[in-house]
This record gives sequence, structure tokens and C-alpha cells, in this order.
Amino acid sequence: HTQPNASTWTAQRSAWSALILTYCRANKLWQLHLSDALDAPLFHNAALGRRLKHQDAIEVLEHMAAEGDVEWIGENKTSVNVWWKRSEEWGSGIYYWIDNTGQKGSVLTLYEIAHGDLTRNQEWYGMEEGMLKKALGVLVKRGSAQIFGSGEEMGVKFF
Repeated sequence: HTQPNASTWTAQRSAWSALILTYCRANKLWQLHLSDALDAPLFHNAALGRRLKHQDAIEVLEHMAAEGDVEWIGENKTSVNVWWKRSEEWGSGIYYWIDNTGQKGSVLTLYEIAHGDLTRNQEWYGMEEGMLKKALGVLVKRGSAQIFGSGEEMGVKFF
């Protein structure tokens, strides 16, 4: 990183982490692809002619991964899933919606949960499938849901 003072870099890294989470939440971004993000307004201020360097972005994302705010996708560390809420919070939110809309006992596909007309106004609308599975896995562990099938046919029954 370009900041020689360790405590200043720690503060900057925390500020970057908060900015990334806020930006992704505001723009409903579930994933960041580093090659794209480095040229996007998140990491590049064209008006000031300043940008976060690739290695600094990696360090920030590594810190965020250690905190549970992002998780690397694959081994090559070019993309991350962004958890602007923890999987437990997403699972609870989905279950609250299921309960409030009278859908306990019903079966929904992953597509219906993440992209269906009924969830269009929900915060998790558009969530990446892998992230949705992780959030629903929380409900499975709690005994509130069961996942069955695979691929396009994957369904979830809520209890």
C-alpha cells in the first residue's frame, strides 16, 4: 500500500471497507469483479484523477474477507461476493417475509425467491444464487426450511 504510516493505513482500510459496503448496498451489487471495479466510481475518482491501486484494493478486500464482509470467488482472487448483511440476517429477512406473506408450508424455487415478481421490492431481490443458498442454509440449520432438488429445479420448503 502507498500509505507509509501503519495506523493511517489501518484507518483508511476501515474507511474503504465501509465505503465498499455502503456503495454495494446502495447499488445492489452482490459481487465485485476487481478488473471492472478499479475503473468504476467506487475506486476511481475521475474528477480528482485519483484511484485505488490494484494491490491496495486486494489488501482492503483481504481485510474485508477476514471480517466476513466479502468472500473470494474461486482461487484467483479476481472477484468477491459482497455481504452487506450477514447470511444470518438475510436468512432471517427471507423467513420474516415468508411468514408475513403466509407462505409457510409452501415450496418456492431459488429463482422465485431471488427474481420473482413477489420479491421485486425485497432487499434480497437479485441476490446471487450462491449467496442465496448460503442464506437459506442458515434457515435449514435452524430447522425452518428444507432445500431439495438441484440446479434449475432446486426448491425450498419453509416450516
